[in-house]
Amino acid sequence: MSEPAALSEDFDPVLLAVLSNRMDAIVREMTNTLLRAARSAVIAMSRDFSCCLVTGDGRLLASAEAAPVHVFGTHLQAQAMSELHRDLREGDAFLHNDPYLGNTHPADHTILVPVFCAGEHLFTAVAKAHQADIGNSIPTTYHAAARDVYEEGALIFPCVRVQREYRNVEDIIRMCRRRIRVPDQWYGDFLAAIGAARIGERRLQALAAQYGVPMLKDFVAAWFDYSERRIVQEIRRLPAARLENTTRHDPIPGVIPDGIALKVVLEIDPVAARIDVDLRDNPDCLPCGLNESMACAINNAMTGVLNCLDPDIPHNAGSFRRLRVHLRENCVVGIPRFPHSCSVATTNVGDRLVNATQSAFAGIGDGWGLAEGNTALSSGCAVVSGRDARHGERDYINQMFLMGGGGPASPSSDGWINLLIPVGAGLLYRDSVELDEQKYPILVRSLRLMRDSGGAGRYRGAPGTEVVYGPRQRAMRVVSAPDGWCTPPRGVHGGGDGTPGADHVLHADGRETKIEGFIDVELVPGEYIRGRDCGGGGYGDPLEREVARVLHDLRERWISRPQAEAIYGVVFREEDGVLAVDEAATQEARKRLAAARD
Repeated sequence: MSEPAALSEDFDPVLLAVLSNRMDAIVREMTNTLLRAARSAVIAMSRDFSCCLVTGDGRLLASAEAAPVHVFGTHLQAQAMSELHRDLREGDAFLHNDPYLGNTHPADHTILVPVFCAGEHLFTAVAKAHQADIGNSIPTTYHAAARDVYEEGALIFPCVRVQREYRNVEDIIRMCRRRIRVPDQWYGDFLAAIGAARIGERRLQALAAQYGVPMLKDFVAAWFDYSERRIVQEIRRLPAARLENTTRHDPIPGVIPDGIALKVVLEIDPVAARIDVDLRDNPDCLPCGLNESMACAINNAMTGVLNCLDPDIPHNAGSFRRLRVHLRENCVVGIPRFPHSCSVATTNVGDRLVNATQSAFAGIGDGWGLAEGNTALSSGCAVVSGRDARHGERDYINQMFLMGGGGPASPSSDGWINLLIPVGAGLLYRDSVELDEQKYPILVRSLRLMRDSGGAGRYRGAPGTEVVYGPRQRAMRVVSAPDGWCTPPRGVHGGGDGTPGADHVLHADGRETKIEGFIDVELVPGEYIRGRDCGGGGYGDPLEREVARVLHDLRERWISRPQAEAIYGVVFREEDGVLAVDEAATQEARKRLAAARD
């Protein structure tokens, strides 16, 4: 691969910084618009959406704090729009949720607005939002058991025009309102996404009027070249390596009884300044909803790589020039062959892929890579539905994010408590209990972090979360596709594994029924579901953890005293009722524990 282009001497580096920040500011304004205007809680509270800007020729330009699972492959959608619609013009908007044509999964409704500046299609403004309902055959946007797209039942729009000359194409609106269980909620979210994309359009046109189209074209080229140089510098500090890693998605009885074995192969070439991720040695597409779309396979592999590189590297088409993801057709992590379902493409297998890729980097040596983080989707992240007696038996449906998700430990820090799921890179929000209870007829009995659930290590994995909730006056259906109850997130370099997840139905008579695999239960008032997500994996030898950190963890109740003593080898004493470390006894205990390993 050739050297990246040098920054043009006539392009002011100060202006480069100004314009790159202006682009991110536009994306942030789009994001705030969608967050504040959306009607469903999964968008307006959980922030399960992303906005970004793509060039007119289909290259990711700016994404600010967008979730990587949503935007790294957005160029595929923008390219599809241009290829399918040769008559693009100002005032157009398109709805695209086709996973076989560049989208992530059908639940991610994407609005694409071609932005014309001086008569030229210069950019595309993109707003992608996860819908609470898309007309699936069962009330959920995650149908893991769907044998094909027909059983899944989702409305799929292969980049369909929904506005012409800034006016809605009402045929499409009527189709959605007829099939979606909560039509008013969907329509509110649709308008919010359209509004966000139109904000992007107006701001980009104003920017072009201020600086001129030629200047913006020069900026795009210079920004991509700069981004490429930044990642080249980072890759060249890595050693040459071929890294392999395997993982396994848990079984789902009646769907994938043996789980799904997955493999990632990484080739790091510091001379050519390139990283290749090979996903071709994986099973064929499966008769269930867990198949990765092409966009998700690319997104999630690249997320795992970028998690291990300098976070200041811009994430755009320029830096992506040095990352290659190799896929094959009809592969569970590849290019799905229609009509295999991609209903759950964004999570589950995707989370395993992120984890396997980032932990593969640990194979370079201590100080590299990450442990594994929480996998999806416990009942704390389920889709709930039913009728709300408080509002005239009105139908409701929503995906909740009442989980925390134990984040993975790194070579320099403990895991982040609110990771939620690896594919989201910690950018989604955990729901407010009070707002969920106001919007939907549910009662959240408890929400807590679980002590001793994070993988021990020099740096500790974040603890998992337990949530208990149930219906109020009417029955409530709960649907989700959990993973991690069998194979929890793994630690690296001597770090411990996180605790596995678990889901139980708590019956009114005090009995508990464990759920293994796909969740599809109906709860009546007096019953609850308890979801426990996974703790994150630890990084490094627990006996090397700073004693002060162990004491802090104990005081904060992240860990128990037995774990502090048995795993970390830290011995405590009480001085005037205050817990303190016995330094001499700790040294001896750690020597004894280390010797016992040998």
